[in-house]
Amino acid sequence: MSNTKKYIPLITGIAIAIGVFIGGKLNFTDTSDRLFTTNSKKDKLNRLIDYIDYEYVEEVNTDSIVDVTVNGILDNLDPHSIYIPKKDLERVTENMRGDFVGIGINYYPYKDTLAVIRPTEGGPSKRAGIKGGDRILLADGDTIYGNKFNTEEIGKKLKGKKGTKVKLKVYRPQTKEYLDISVKRNSIPIKSVEAYYMLTDNLGYIKMNRFAESTYKEFKSALDKLQDQGATKLALDLRDNPGGFLGIAEQIADEFLEHDKLIFFTKNKKGRRENAYATSRGDFEEGEVYILVNESSASASEVIAGALQDNDKGTIVGRRSYGKGLVQREMALGDGSAVRLTVSRYYTPTGRSIQRPYDNGKSKAYYRDYYKRLSSGELMDSENIVIDDSLKFTTPNGKVVYGGGGIVPDVFVPIDRSFDNETINYLRRSGHFGYFVFEELDKNRAIYDGVSKRDFIDNFSVSDDVVVRFQDYVNRLEGTKISFVAFNDVIQRLIKATLARQLYDDNAFEEVINKSDIMIDEVILLSQEAEREAN
Repeated sequence: MSNTKKYIPLITGIAIAIGVFIGGKLNFTDTSDRLFTTNSKKDKLNRLIDYIDYEYVEEVNTDSIVDVTVNGILDNLDPHSIYIPKKDLERVTENMRGDFVGIGINYYPYKDTLAVIRPTEGGPSKRAGIKGGDRILLADGDTIYGNKFNTEEIGKKLKGKKGTKVKLKVYRPQTKEYLDISVKRNSIPIKSVEAYYMLTDNLGYIKMNRFAESTYKEFKSALDKLQDQGATKLALDLRDNPGGFLGIAEQIADEFLEHDKLIFFTKNKKGRRENAYATSRGDFEEGEVYILVNESSASASEVIAGALQDNDKGTIVGRRSYGKGLVQREMALGDGSAVRLTVSRYYTPTGRSIQRPYDNGKSKAYYRDYYKRLSSGELMDSENIVIDDSLKFTTPNGKVVYGGGGIVPDVFVPIDRSFDNETINYLRRSGHFGYFVFEELDKNRAIYDGVSKRDFIDNFSVSDDVVVRFQDYVNRLEGTKISFVAFNDVIQRLIKATLARQLYDDNAFEEVINKSDIMIDEVILLSQEAEREAN
């Protein structure tokens, strides 16, 4: 045997090893000239993780270290580039997709049991006979109550593949029955259009809580139904809407703007500009539009407000919006996690960037901007809004608008301190209203049998005795002695709205809440004034 032949197995082995090494390093977006180059920054991080994995004196969860490292890197960029860990990605994706596969119930982890608030209208649980107040004890024979009650684990048991069945053991307190109910899983919508109804004979109302994949279809369906009811004017409520998909905002803005009107444009780091124009498909181009915004209306909400304001279409009502003019793209990191990285800025049709400054990256000051606005008096008086005269722009009709930090409304409405105050906000965040109302309903749900949603909204009233019981309930839980005398009317409205949600739906909740909403009252007034001027 020659010397060359003798070394063939060794050479082959080395070649295979090199191939495996390259394959492990290969990124399929890399070009061939990058495969054999090194990146000292990446190598440094990889080596550090390897040293900790193999040499550190104690066992360490390096996955958590990687998460901290990724977040540390993003903290030095902008406030809106974020990391989504693997454990959260499915939930985030479902929320932005606008649906999930499950059994269709709204529920509370009440005490140690899964208690049904109400089944989703038209959903599989409703069809199977599940009712509000039911307690679900078993799912496919597995116990889902008791000391080890875990909402995340329960969610996994109730979700599953579309078309599969889950066998439930249900206890119904009203009749003291134990029931065996089989529910076939199906797609359950996560609604982004919370409510739509008529405010007046010709003024429709739509409230959206985000811009998900399903939002445009929901919006269009609501708009069509309102037009069928006679709506020639629309109040689009984007208060507290943090945004979402830019393309969905484009589609909605297109409904109001004439063909070829600029909706927005974006620029990336290389200065490449991409324009988004309205098409001829809009169904509300002739209609009168009011956009409701506040200090928590952000991103895609501001795209719509800015597009209409800069095209002299409609009226922006409320308070200066959040000020987010950065566009993110979600990118997978290969291990089930993802990053939403800022890839461009967007601009309104006049060329405004409404992104507020973030010189210190993810600083506390950036996230505490609300309290700055509150203490400065901006939320109570438009005279206190700080405007940068160097960022002045003019619309085609000559209206002056400003960039540099949110959309300044055409008509200012101050914050309602009787409704939006620390005590009320805490009670709403804590869930006390929901649990209290659930317990009240549990005493006797039958008294609401036969009461229509319309009759409840228009005629039902919450007694002072119920407010006192709620006061006692909160004080018992919190160990306080708070008196609700000063908030009596607001507490009554919130209890009634929560009852409406648990008995009927979110639409009923919004109708009740909006009965004394000063911003909606202002929109109705503006609409009526416009009618008088037209006549």
